[in-house]
Amino acid sequence: MIHAPEPALAASRRWTENAQIFTDLAQGDVQVHSDLAGPGQLHSDACAPQLAKFHTPEIVFGPGALAELGHAALRVGARRPFLISDPGIEQAGWVDEAFDHLERAGLHPTLWTGITPNPKDYEVDKAFHHYEESGCDVIVAVGGGSCIDAAKAVAILARNGGNILSYAGVDRVVKPIPPLVMAPSTSGTGADVSQFAVITDTTEHVKVTIISRTLVPDITVVDPRLLITMPDELNAATGLDALTHAIEAFTSRAHNRLTDLHALHAARLITQNLGETMVHRRRAEPRIAMAQGALEAGMAFTNAILGIVHAMSHQVGGLLDAPHGVLNGILLPHGIRFNAGAAPERFTPLARAVGIDTDDMTAGRVADVLADRVRKLADDVGVPKGLAALGVRESDIPILARTTLHDACLATNPREADEAQVAALFREAL
Repeated sequence: MIHAPEPALAASRRWTENAQIFTDLAQGDVQVHSDLAGPGQLHSDACAPQLAKFHTPEIVFGPGALAELGHAALRVGARRPFLISDPGIEQAGWVDEAFDHLERAGLHPTLWTGITPNPKDYEVDKAFHHYEESGCDVIVAVGGGSCIDAAKAVAILARNGGNILSYAGVDRVVKPIPPLVMAPSTSGTGADVSQFAVITDTTEHVKVTIISRTLVPDITVVDPRLLITMPDELNAATGLDALTHAIEAFTSRAHNRLTDLHALHAARLITQNLGETMVHRRRAEPRIAMAQGALEAGMAFTNAILGIVHAMSHQVGGLLDAPHGVLNGILLPHGIRFNAGAAPERFTPLARAVGIDTDDMTAGRVADVLADRVRKLADDVGVPKGLAALGVRESDIPILARTTLHDACLATNPREADEAQVAALFREAL
């Protein structure tokens, strides 16, 4: 028999003990505190931790960042990039600048601008066929969430085939997709960093949500200059969309300490700067802050997912082709109050982040005040008070409530909701 030296035996025992500790951690049997008592020893009276995976693209951020678009495309193997945008972005001059940067990098881009707000299934099909015919490789999007979602959808079809609507749900994209490089032109959708794509089913008049880690872009190029050409209504809508991302990510069942950090900071940046960008369109600091807030909210929600507000707004958007961010701005106060019925304490850090003095308030009262603050911001930027202003009728509510229950975003909402409760929320928001 060969006897291991004592140091080796000791090391083996320590390895076994440490392995058991981390097995217990994964099972929630050991609690963690920020101070480590010694090698392998974790002590706390706090709640058990959760393992966290945090997925983001490479990020190029700052005024003038669009100049890096060609180099970014090169880094992921582009030779003939397929540039997706829309007529508004083209008219604003950003497509010409993007095209120039791609060509200066020695690339041969092909342009497609046949995308409208709330991208439609047939628009994706047309873009995909043009992509195939043009022999392109890397897919580049310059624009808002609609352009970026359409780019992701084209990428799905390029490697997986079929009908884009068949990928609705979670993890149905099986094969790797072409590289994605995104340059967002709004401060709110988060599509440039997210694992989401939302496409309108024009037959059923609903939006389908596709969630897959494969959809997280390879590189996002965030240039706050692009935000100055947004119309006021789009600026307001996308800003409130970003705030909804931050709040729903923080209260999501799938939140973790990494997503919490970004969600809270995003909520602060957005509430402090959105109104300022409505008044001073070309002032640099508020635009940079909103670009960062939208980016951080996007990083939070792509990893923590969302909740009932997005699940509901997707349905109205699919039915009426209504602006997504405006819907979120209307629905968010109602979602806060509903979710506070199950987890009011989660709203206290959010309230503090946006500047609310929470001293001497119950958690339920804090949630009410936060909901009021959100509604005040929506008022300030010109968002209607109710869904009726966008064309929603009482007769629409039953179908909207039913389809909400099938939306993937509802799975991580902190409070369970049945059809009757969702219908009641729609009526409150009407």
